[in-house]
Amino acid sequence: MGTIKQASSSWVNERNKTATPFAWQAGYAMFSVSQSNVSAVRKYIRTQTEHHKKQSFQDELREWLIRYEEDFDEQYLWD
Repeated sequence: MGTIKQASSSWVNERNKTATPFAWQAGYAMFSVSQSNVSAVRKYIRTQTEHHKKQSFQDELREWLIRYEEDFDEQYLWD
């Protein structure tokens, strides 16, 4: 995952795609997506800024982890 994060942030920064330098947070979470849900995930990504005005990323991740019955420890989730 570190290689993907490093390569993608370099790609964004080399192409000046953001007003400020892009950097990933230290942690990450991964979820698989079935092909039938790809369009919904794309919509989620496009509208993420608006979505997170209503629900924080932290609350949303907690909700997903609980829904999918994943064990987690808050001390390891956030920077």
